[in-house]
Order: sequence, then structure tokens, then C-alpha cells
Amino acid sequence: MNPDLRRLQPYPFERLRQLFAGTTSPASLAPINLSIGEPKHATPHLIFDALTAALPGLAQYPVTAGMPALREAIATWLTRRFDVPAIDPASQVLPVIGTREALFAIAQTVIDRSRKARVVAPNPFYQIYEGAALLAGADPVFLPTTAGGGFRMAFETLKPDDWNGVQLVYVCSPGNPTGRVMDLDEWRQLFALSARHGFIIAADECYSEIYFDESNPPLGALQAARLLGNERYERLITFGSLSKRSNAPGLRSGYVAGDAEVIRQFLLYRTYHGNAMSPPVQSASIAAWKDEAHVVENRRLYAQKFAQAQPVIARRLPCAMPDAAFYLWARTPIDDAEFARRLLAATNVTVLPGSYLSREVAGHNPGAGYVRIALVAEPAEVAEAAERIASFQL
Repeated sequence: MNPDLRRLQPYPFERLRQLFAGTTSPASLAPINLSIGEPKHATPHLIFDALTAALPGLAQYPVTAGMPALREAIATWLTRRFDVPAIDPASQVLPVIGTREALFAIAQTVIDRSRKARVVAPNPFYQIYEGAALLAGADPVFLPTTAGGGFRMAFETLKPDDWNGVQLVYVCSPGNPTGRVMDLDEWRQLFALSARHGFIIAADECYSEIYFDESNPPLGALQAARLLGNERYERLITFGSLSKRSNAPGLRSGYVAGDAEVIRQFLLYRTYHGNAMSPPVQSASIAAWKDEAHVVENRRLYAQKFAQAQPVIARRLPCAMPDAAFYLWARTPIDDAEFARRLLAATNVTVLPGSYLSREVAGHNPGAGYVRIALVAEPAEVAEAAERIASFQL
């Protein structure tokens, strides 16, 4: 067996299952699960229609690079959304089977095992970053994102020698779980470090389309690169998905975009890895990337839920509005895991302990004392859950 498998820690939702084992909730209260970031809004019919119309395509082997029409649809969307010059669909875009697969695979592609490798990631973080680093033979280096630091990755806390051996840096903006969006000065700092030390930046932007001001969408990595003069997106690759944007997590459809040379090598890896999107899913994805009306409606629903829930939950648990994404990062009055267990027992509402999303650094777990609340359910359920949380007494 691969010895690196022993370095993996239990996934957060396996830990949650163990935490809740034997817990009994009131039968009079319907369960409301706000622990997992799985969108519950209806998948648009245009996706169903395009998927079913393309079912004869199941008779064909797909190619890993994807249909030219899909790459063109993604490139056109990226150009419009991030206000950048035309993205080349042939060399700067690649369809992927959701960002989870791609975020894992990028580490396997870029890590050079012949020398000691490090991978920098935020803390708390999406657990795929850690697993990808470990299974590529690298050591994760975590940068705590704390309230005192404005929930930003403090790149300057790593000394110059600490950057030696860093081959990959994961960033997530809007962030999971804090919902923070990186600003241009942070991108400037990160691009300068990448130019100095030669590492690849993997920018996870799967929450980029969940925001609250239609006139002010979150700054994206490609956009920041262009504003800062990195016109070829050197050492930068971005990841986006239809899961959150279009309420289609089961479609498993996303993209990577950016540095053409990184994408060329990534395509080589994925060709051997065997990941090729089925033709019907590609056709459904084309329809989704070409339509914005359903995305605007999706944002409207999230804005409605945040307006309903955040002020109510804040009466019980301190939690500020995020810049974007669909999470509340809420402080708990006691140990976060114990709070989540007691909340379930009393109210039948499930939330995720923040410490399960983090790793201890210098004796401190930056997720401890928080819970992540995913406002993914229908508005009525979210409003009901918020009232239960607000009225919950220890």
C-alpha cells in the first residue's frame, strides 16, 4: 500500500458521524442539515434539457480535453465575468470532473518528488488541499486565517527560508469557511512570491458566483493577474465549477484556466489518469455556462436567506456577514464539537465544528471555537434553523 495513505486524517464528515453517534434529537422537530456545502436549490431545467437531448452521446468515448464548444463556452464566460482579454479556449482552458478532482490532481501534476516539497494552504481549509499534498509526497504548510488577521492568509509570516521548497500554494477566494475575498494587494504579494520562488498558485474559486451585490462581483485570480501585469497568467491556474453556481453538484462539471504550460502538463496527467467528461454532461455544461439568468436568481435566494438568518443567528452566536459564498462562520460559547453535538440533540439542526476543518499550528487550532453554518437549504428551512439556533440554551 502507498505509505502516504497513513498520513491522511479522517475526513470532517466521518468525524462528524462519530461525534453524533448515539445522539437523539427531538422527534417533533424535522432535521435540518446545515453542515455540508451541498446546494439544495433546484437545478435549472435548461441543464436537464441539454443533458437529456445529448444522451445519444453516451455511445462515444469522450476525449480528456473536452469538446471545443465547451472550452469556448467556458472561455467566453471567463472573459466576460472577470473582465479580461479573450481567454484562449485551446490552450488556457480545460474542463474537469468538478473542482474536487482537479484540486487533488494539480498537486500530483506539479509536485517534483525528486526534491523536498512543501505545499502552502490556508487554515481552516478544504480538506482536499491537505490530502493532495500528502499523496503527492509533499509536506503541508498551513497559514492560519484568524479574526485578528482579518481572515487573510498572512504570507509575510513565512520567512524567506520557509518558502524554499514550496512548489504549490492553494488559495480559496471567496474563502471556505470564512467567505473572505482576497484583495488586489494580497494578490500582488502572492504573485511576487511566486515569481521569486517559482511555485504554482492554485486558486480555488468555486464560490465566486455566490455574492450579494450584483454591481460588485468578487475579484478573481485571472482578473487580478491582468491588473498586475501578469498577462499570460504565469504560474497561475484557477478552478471553477457549476456545482455552486448552477446548483448542479451531481453533474461533476468544472474547469481549470490560466497558464497554458501548466494546463498542457495537467492535460497530460489527466489523460493517463482517465478523467474525461461524458458528452451529455459536456452538453449540459455548455448550456449552463451560456446562461446567467439562473445564476442571478440563485444569488437572490442566497441573499434572501442571509438577510433572514444572519441577524437571528447573531443573537446567539457572533457571526459577521461574509464577503461572498454561502457560509456563516460563527463563534461558539463552548468547545465547537460539543456545541454542535448539543445543538443537534436539542434542536435537530446539524452544523460542522470549525476545528474539524483546521489543523493545529504552534499549539493553536484556528477553527476551534467556531462552527460552519451552510445556508444551503430552502429559505423556509434556513429561517426555521436560524430560530432554533437563536433559542438554543446550553
